[in-house]
Amino acid sequence: MGTTQELNGKALNSKLGLLEHGNGVSGPPKVLSLLSSVLERTIQKNERSLKASTKKDVVTIFHGSRAPAMTIRQYADRIFKYSTCSPSCFVVAYIYMDRFLQTTNAHLTSLNLHRLLITGVMLAAKFLDDEGYNNAHFAKVGGISTKEINELEMKFLFSIDFRLHVTLETFNKYCLELEEEATAKSRIGGSIPVSGSRHGRQNNDKFKRAPTIEGQSCTTV
Repeated sequence: MGTTQELNGKALNSKLGLLEHGNGVSGPPKVLSLLSSVLERTIQKNERSLKASTKKDVVTIFHGSRAPAMTIRQYADRIFKYSTCSPSCFVVAYIYMDRFLQTTNAHLTSLNLHRLLITGVMLAAKFLDDEGYNNAHFAKVGGISTKEINELEMKFLFSIDFRLHVTLETFNKYCLELEEEATAKSRIGGSIPVSGSRHGRQNNDKFKRAPTIEGQSCTTV
């Protein structure tokens, strides 16, 4: 896969807010709200399906004992604000999460979403961006320990067989799904229908040392 600039230049339009980022536009990019909506719809569908079924979900180390108090959108905004990763990382993280769920046969639920998201974004930032923060910083942003995020990272990587490369065609396909979410929200006035998504490395020396996050806290997920 190419750099963030190459992906943005070839694939995307302003609906996701990827092109405007870094060009004087303030606030989080549109992709965060759209991705949060897609993930929320998927979780609602999966949890209803699991509740109605006698089949138990596959439990992984990404599962918590209870759902975090922080919403998906709040968590995504926090990751973006304090990781300073490119918006494209959230699309790539979405792809990585889909790969993980397909290979493990686990369902995306409120118990595993937050850990999957912070791990996916961290891996995407390492693979896609020219520079970024280390595991300890992402752990602090995600509200978990450095030891835990290291374990999550390795489990994630082995589960997807270290398949971090994403083709431009795949990237475009997931962007299209998010763009369709924007169209759906506009058509129905912001109400999101409940339906599922159609889709079913260690610290690097080049990553700069993480500063302390002042005045912000995140409940451990």
